[in-house]
Amino acid sequence: MNVKSAVFLDRDGVLNRNVFNPSTGEYESPGKREEFELIPNIMPALRELRRAGFLLFLVSNQPNYAKGKSTLEELRAVHSCLVEALQTAGVSFADFYYCLHHPHGKVNGYSGPCECRKPSPYFLLKARDEFDISLSDSWMVGDRPTDIECGIAAGVKTIRIKEDYPVTRAASEPTADHEVRDFASAAEIIIKAGG
Repeated sequence: MNVKSAVFLDRDGVLNRNVFNPSTGEYESPGKREEFELIPNIMPALRELRRAGFLLFLVSNQPNYAKGKSTLEELRAVHSCLVEALQTAGVSFADFYYCLHHPHGKVNGYSGPCECRKPSPYFLLKARDEFDISLSDSWMVGDRPTDIECGIAAGVKTIRIKEDYPVTRAASEPTADHEVRDFASAAEIIIKAGG
């Protein structure tokens, strides 16, 4: 068995910008294709991680459909933007894991508790089993407390990226192993650590 190291990435605020929603007053994931904007210089950092031998996985909570804010087609279109950008840049991901549920959603089948929504480590454990991942040699990178909680629960090292929107953090939020300003800095830490 060939055990591998992985980098698990949140999407919004890590790979692409969060979007201000005037109706909620909050920064959220893009709900439409035209709202999708990659964070500058993300692709070279992803390429470096792949060159260093890390498998890349996306692990993202996407509750907009459950909340009635987006259609499934709109969510697929946003995902397609990311996939097209990755293909253009020659960056390969091993898999993309999306949780479409929300505990307080409005759409039947997508509302209430689920096993896959972060901070649950469900998708990291799934990747471990399907791709022979060594979680102790792997990383979770995200910009929200749930990303860090997810990584801690799975037994991976964690990096929190400073939010790209104004936020007041609660004192009770989990502490990541590292905190950085941007993804390029996160990639540098991961590559230096070597897994």
